[in-house]
Amino acid sequence: MTEKQITTKKLGFDTAALHAGQHPDPHNGARAVPLFQTSSYVFESTEKAAALFRMQEPGYIYSRNGNPTNAVLEERLAELEGGIGGFAVSSGQAAISVALLTLAKAGDEIITTNALYGGTYNLFSETFKGFGVTVRFVDGRNLEEVEQTVNDRTKAIFTESIGNPNAEIADLHSLSAIAKRNRLPLVVDNTFTTPYLQKPIDFGADIVVFSTTKFIGGHGTSIGGAIVDAGTFDWTNERFPDFNRDKPSIGNTSFTKLAGNRAFIAKARFELGHDLGTSLSPFNSWLFIQGLETLSFRMKQHVHNAKETAAFLRQHPAVEWVNYPDSKDDPQYELAQAYLPKGASSIFTFGIKGGRKAAEEFIDSLSLISHLANVGDSKTLAIHPASTTHARMTEEQQLQAGVYPDQIRLSIGLEDIDDILADLDQALQAN
Repeated sequence: MTEKQITTKKLGFDTAALHAGQHPDPHNGARAVPLFQTSSYVFESTEKAAALFRMQEPGYIYSRNGNPTNAVLEERLAELEGGIGGFAVSSGQAAISVALLTLAKAGDEIITTNALYGGTYNLFSETFKGFGVTVRFVDGRNLEEVEQTVNDRTKAIFTESIGNPNAEIADLHSLSAIAKRNRLPLVVDNTFTTPYLQKPIDFGADIVVFSTTKFIGGHGTSIGGAIVDAGTFDWTNERFPDFNRDKPSIGNTSFTKLAGNRAFIAKARFELGHDLGTSLSPFNSWLFIQGLETLSFRMKQHVHNAKETAAFLRQHPAVEWVNYPDSKDDPQYELAQAYLPKGASSIFTFGIKGGRKAAEEFIDSLSLISHLANVGDSKTLAIHPASTTHARMTEEQQLQAGVYPDQIRLSIGLEDIDDILADLDQALQAN
């Protein structure tokens, strides 16, 4: 079977992770994705250059807009997520910012569920506020509250597929139904699950964002993010006049006329992506492509180790509670079965008897497990969210986000499970 024949059919997950978006290099036959470490590209003619700048023809102008290495990552992620196009950016925060600010401007509003990563909470409550965009925080489990918060200025509903750090599983079908009734896009941060464990587009999401820094890279070496467009939202509706306004910068046409169902991802790339310079380094992109090739294999082991760790902690005398929805006794078990049948990722929280002081002593007693502000690494990581990732929030805000004084967040890695458990045990006994 030829390469052309391979790519004309729907690829399986592992095949797409290895092949989507790329053919062997036509000039030298290189099988691995080449690293195009270049800032800019030679134009064939003045006519060709003008067409590229007006977005009348596909091609490369400057690596702030697009790069051949980044393009492979973008197409591969879009294939894995079930979308029509992607845009690789410099971080997960950049992905959220570009996606939502492509939808909302000063005077507009965004609705978000409140079980969020602390950095995202601050982005919404402080930085977006400075831009004139109001973000309304709601309890994602209270669907009536979500719908009642929608008004004429609302431009999107945002959620994390699994909340950070409290592992709140988003009811995507229900959130999507609310969004569709109100002609709004549902934007989902899929960092914790990756497309291997969950494809939010399958449950009604219109836009997916994630930090590629985490499981997709998998080795804690690079910062990056991405946006994937499902291609399912009708941008011609009256809530989004800017998508339908003719603009001199793109040849006196609109993004909906120019790009059709790709209007959102085109606008994100060529307006905010271009103007703010949020592009991903092609070297980082190249590393993320390497990570994608082993994503499913790593995620299986991550989930296996997480289940073993949660079971161990549940029976440990120094542990007060464990929040990991793999047990039938867990209140989120049914949601996990519906949305995460392959596993609820490997990031979860637990509480230590003795409160905050005991939690901090536990962190300081770890040996093998690393204390740092990241997740989704091949190595097991731990942190005390209340004093670090969510420290800029008030106590009330922390509680609303599911952050507690005795809480430890674990990101379970790929080490031998006996070694992970031994380190947890000795640190728990040290208190």
